[in-house]
Amino acid sequence: MAGGSRQPGRSVTEKISAIFSAFERERRPLSLTEVAEHADLPLSSAHRMVKDLIGHGLLTRTADGRYQVGLRLWRLGQSVGHQLRETAHPYIQDLYSLTGETSHLAIRDGREVLYIFRLYGTKRVARSSWSGGRLPLHTTAVGKVILAHEEEWVQEAFLSLQMDRPTRNTIDNPATLARELAQIRGQGYATTYEEQRLGTCSIAVPVFHSGQIGAGLGVVLSADKFPTLPRFLPTLQAVSRRIEKATAHIPLETLLESSRLGDH
Repeated sequence: MAGGSRQPGRSVTEKISAIFSAFERERRPLSLTEVAEHADLPLSSAHRMVKDLIGHGLLTRTADGRYQVGLRLWRLGQSVGHQLRETAHPYIQDLYSLTGETSHLAIRDGREVLYIFRLYGTKRVARSSWSGGRLPLHTTAVGKVILAHEEEWVQEAFLSLQMDRPTRNTIDNPATLARELAQIRGQGYATTYEEQRLGTCSIAVPVFHSGQIGAGLGVVLSADKFPTLPRFLPTLQAVSRRIEKATAHIPLETLLESSRLGDH
């Protein structure tokens, strides 16, 4: 209900984060009532905080009185993974040129995969995300290949919480996913078939940095091309090694700037 919070005692930071999460989930302008409901805030509190955020350029008001993410917040979001995106850009371009398929580079951001850079193929493939967008780790090939190479405690923390199931093919059973992660780690790549969105499949390889997992590199195709996925593996692995070499001089923490494990 918008009239009162079901989570008393939250800090101001937690309330602001909840407001931003509302826009992350909906990805459209929201009314004040919608913001309050999504953030679980009293309408008066939501109004006061939204007004302050507008004053700082983090939110903006549309002509019809709704609210959306402000330009300043968008710029801040674009700074995440900036060095990785800028350094990897020509290599993702090469991957796209060589495959003709939607190509992307992603990092882990809590329980989600954050797309640092993405180039769309000209072929008709349903779009689930975009550069700067996020999806659950377990529903994408890039997310799975990252999670498979994370430390054991990160995997255990992820598997301990409930997982979304956007399609009937999504693996949301912890034991089943744990077995798949072990297989991915052993074979060095991950695939999906209609696990995030019907009509698509994907394949991804890890991008390492000083022996640690840094990112995931992958391509997305129409689901009917699933049997052909292995033919993309040599190209993906070659481009991954080039990105690893190009980013070796950048400290991992600076490179990623975002590696928290949290429940968004």
